[in-house]
Amino acid sequence: MPEYILGISAYYHDSAAALLRDGVVVAAAHEERFTRVKHDAGFPRKAAAYVLAEAGIELAELAAVVFYDKPYLKFERLLETYHGFAPRGLRSFLSAIPVWIKEKLFMKKMLREELAELGPGRPRILFPEHHLSHAASAFYPSPFDEAAILTIDGVGEWSTTTIGLGRGKDITFLRELDFPHSVGLLYSAFTYYCGFKVNSGEYKLMGLAPYGIDGSARVEEFKAKILETLVDLRPDGSLLLNMAYFNFATGLTMCRDAKWEALFGLPRRAAESELGQEHMDLALAIQQITEEVVLRLAKTARELTGCKNLVMAGGVALNCVANGKLLRAGIFDDVWIQPAAGDAGGALGAALAAWHIWGENDRTPLPAGALDRMAGSYLGPQFTRADALRLAARRDAPYTLYEDFGALCDAVADLLADGKVVGWFQGRMEYGPRALGGRSILGDPRNPEMQKKLNLKIKYREGFRPFAPSVAAEAVSDYFIQDRPSPYMLLVAPVADALRHPLPQGYWQMPMFERLYVNRSTLPAITHVDFSARIQTVHADTNPRYHQLITTFGARHGCPMVVNTSFNVRGEPIVCTPEDAYRCFMRTEMDYLVIGDCLFCKDGQPAYPETGDWRGEYELD
Repeated sequence: MPEYILGISAYYHDSAAALLRDGVVVAAAHEERFTRVKHDAGFPRKAAAYVLAEAGIELAELAAVVFYDKPYLKFERLLETYHGFAPRGLRSFLSAIPVWIKEKLFMKKMLREELAELGPGRPRILFPEHHLSHAASAFYPSPFDEAAILTIDGVGEWSTTTIGLGRGKDITFLRELDFPHSVGLLYSAFTYYCGFKVNSGEYKLMGLAPYGIDGSARVEEFKAKILETLVDLRPDGSLLLNMAYFNFATGLTMCRDAKWEALFGLPRRAAESELGQEHMDLALAIQQITEEVVLRLAKTARELTGCKNLVMAGGVALNCVANGKLLRAGIFDDVWIQPAAGDAGGALGAALAAWHIWGENDRTPLPAGALDRMAGSYLGPQFTRADALRLAARRDAPYTLYEDFGALCDAVADLLADGKVVGWFQGRMEYGPRALGGRSILGDPRNPEMQKKLNLKIKYREGFRPFAPSVAAEAVSDYFIQDRPSPYMLLVAPVADALRHPLPQGYWQMPMFERLYVNRSTLPAITHVDFSARIQTVHADTNPRYHQLITTFGARHGCPMVVNTSFNVRGEPIVCTPEDAYRCFMRTEMDYLVIGDCLFCKDGQPAYPETGDWRGEYELD
């Protein structure tokens, strides 16, 4: 009989569920995709129900349910922190501790009650430590038999950063940095100070940083103030925060605004207010310091383990700019990063830790020809042609059904080349924060208007934010200074020199949006202001349909690449179902929508290509 283990992450942010069958991941999904609540922190009831249904099993058939951290250790950290900072933190104490005493101290009971909603059965409940869950999510699915492990996030129970060694089925921790000293919390403090939301706006801060003027007096001054006043950074990558400037340990905000304003000479930016060059320079300063921390930690990991390969997880591992620089630094021969590196990935890591450590099971062989054991991270729900046709009938939606997928790719490639924006809904939903061609919005990377159109008319988000290219894996080195796969959009690399355009005189003195809309390369829609791009390499073995579309676009229009952004609008999770996709399509200025083999348009749009009746000439199968 196969053995099933369910992993759960919940009650902080980005709740998720993941299911293993004999150590192989069957399904994994974020709760937010089902509830439509961004960063949903509740118990992942819908995600858990989905992964069980995907395997065709009931709760009673599970060998174990594994929660991604140890609540008692986290409670210990809270009590010791409040005690250590007393009398400061009374307001935070009165807010947090009653919830712990009433609910979270009885986590096993809470989990039992939630699991009972999924059906009868009382599987064993296990609690690995938070950073063990991260480490397991990084090492066990990786392609390496042996690797150094680096986990970096805000905080788990006590740990904020760990260095470990993975060998076979075993994980050994070698170094650990404890709360409150955390590069993740440091980065989040700057996210907060620059006017973005903590635990979701860190991507925005990373995207803003390249607008800072590298090497300028202000950037260097900001870096010096950070390193002299806020952070004591050691040669091994460990650090100490000057807690007189931070408020996250016992307060309800990230930093002490008055002290920061006195230090940097600018007030905390209000959310949605205008971004000045000083904010861009501050973002660049903390980004460069974060990159230095990651590089130093990686060097220490190499020295401690002697391993030639590195795996990474934790929220800071989603900083793809730092990841790209780490790879190019050559400290390790290769680097593999868990695509769901944040807390959602803790669900998978918890299950894997239970299978290999609690269950003492060896790792499964790497599938022939596979890059890793993540199946491309396409681990969520998928839908049938019948689902798309029912949607069309229910919505009275104009569409054409293509019996030949190659003909559909031809049509979509021509639409993209004509400047159209196309929603692309295929196969299983992605696990992790990135859309990887399962739930994506696509455009032509050569179109100089595409970046503006996608930000302002489709995503309804800040206009400065960059977009990523999805490129056929076999062509990546033709367009980028990148010599290896990047299937999970977790590495930033420079655009090839031959594709770049010279910058106009006075470029760095231009206002932000004038800079943004300078045509910097032959691929303007995906070339960021510093000539970089966050790359996704698309592989025929993990996503054959997306790969076929991209290669078709290359064959017909000379560029085996598309712009890829997640299928959602600002403030909403990535779409999960055909209904979610159609609703997003109709509420934005997206031009066309592909669901499976169906190409949808909007009333009044021309059919493309002209094939007659668009209104349901096919019977449901």
